[in-house]
Amino acid sequence: MRSSSTTRRSPAESRAVRQLAAVRRAVAPLSPPVSSFEASIRSTPFRILVSVLLSARTQDPVTEKAAARLFAKADTPGKMALLDETEIARLIFPVGFYRTKARHIRAICRELGARGRVPPTLDGLLRLPGIGRKSANLVLALAFSRPTIAVDTHVFRISRRLGWAGGRTPAEVEKELQGLFPRRNWSGVNQVLVGFGQTICRPVRPKCAECPLRKECPSASVSVTSNK
Repeated sequence: MRSSSTTRRSPAESRAVRQLAAVRRAVAPLSPPVSSFEASIRSTPFRILVSVLLSARTQDPVTEKAAARLFAKADTPGKMALLDETEIARLIFPVGFYRTKARHIRAICRELGARGRVPPTLDGLLRLPGIGRKSANLVLALAFSRPTIAVDTHVFRISRRLGWAGGRTPAEVEKELQGLFPRRNWSGVNQVLVGFGQTICRPVRPKCAECPLRKECPSASVSVTSNK
C-alpha cells in the first residue's frame, strides 16, 4: 500500500496517475451528474451520510432530488427520527429500494440521536444500518476528507477495463488501487471514475472515440465496436 508521495513510483503507478489526471481533465467540462450530486450534499456529515445511503442503486439526479425533499422536511437526526417510515419512503421515492432505505434512515437517526454525531471512522460507519464498505468510504472522503477509495460499480468496472486492477470483488479492487495510487489521489478516484463512467466510459456503448485513453486502453479494441 502506497503511503507517501515521495516513494519512488513504478512505471505502472506513474502511468495510472497520469491516466487518472487525463480522465479528470476530459470529464470536467462534461459536468457529469456525480459532480452536481456531491456539490449538493456537502453541507453536513449527516446530509452526506443519508445522501450516500440513498444513492445506492440509484442515478445521481434522482438521489439529489430525493435528498432535497427529505431534508426540506427534516434536516437533523432528531427531526428525521420523528418521521415514520411511510413518510420517509414517500419523500425519497423513486430511489431504488426506497422502503428498505426508509427503514435504515429512521434507524440511523435514532442511533445518531443517542451518539450526537456521524461516526468519523470506518468501523463506526459500518455499524450503522444499511451502510456498507463502499458507502462508508465515500462518507469518510466527502464528510471528513479522509483518504479512501470507494469502489462502486463504475470504479470496479473501469479499473478492470483499464488494467488498473484485476480483483473479482470490490474489496480486492480497493486494495489494488490503494497499492497503485499515492494516498493523495485516493479520494479523487471515485469521483473521477464515476464521472468517466457516466459520460464516456459507459457500460453500454462506451464513447471510445472521445476517450483520452483510447490509444492505450487495453479494452479499446474490444469495446470500440459498441460505438457503431
